[in-house]
Amino acid sequence: MLALARAVTRLNRWIGATVAWLILVIFVLLIIDVAMRYAVGRPTIWTSEMAQLVFGFYAVIGGGYLLAERAHVNVDIFYGRFTRQRKARVDVATSVLFFLFMAVLLYQGSSMAYESVEKFETSQSIWNPWVWPVKVAIPVAGVLLLLQGIVRLISDIRVLMGLPSDDATFGVQADGPTH
Repeated sequence: MLALARAVTRLNRWIGATVAWLILVIFVLLIIDVAMRYAVGRPTIWTSEMAQLVFGFYAVIGGGYLLAERAHVNVDIFYGRFTRQRKARVDVATSVLFFLFMAVLLYQGSSMAYESVEKFETSQSIWNPWVWPVKVAIPVAGVLLLLQGIVRLISDIRVLMGLPSDDATFGVQADGPTH
């Protein structure tokens, strides 16, 4: 079980580190677009749309990485002052909402991806690139996020049981006062 949790966390961290480089691709595409528009006087028909597609992929596929690194946006007014055990208790209690959200995301995302692949959906623009690969990334990213959510839930349960939960296996652990 620990080996599987470690593999999920390692996979999500690898994906996050790899996909982070797509920011450079987006940057280059937008620079090309601006250069062509202002330096040459003729904007390209593909760079802006390609940057949007790359960003769409980048935005959805990094969810598991963000959960492993505890990098999602949090409101820490109260939570930040909790002990590690209390944070784990809150996280376990609210995990029901996470898994409900994931069920909807996977159901709707899979349905949307299936329809998109079925008709090899394109953007319907002048350039008309395929958008179905980005839509397929939604359920794939959902599975990665779900797996990391299960790992996080196991980690929180281990904290409540007084068992160790290391960062390499379970992702970044909630810190907090130990009293």
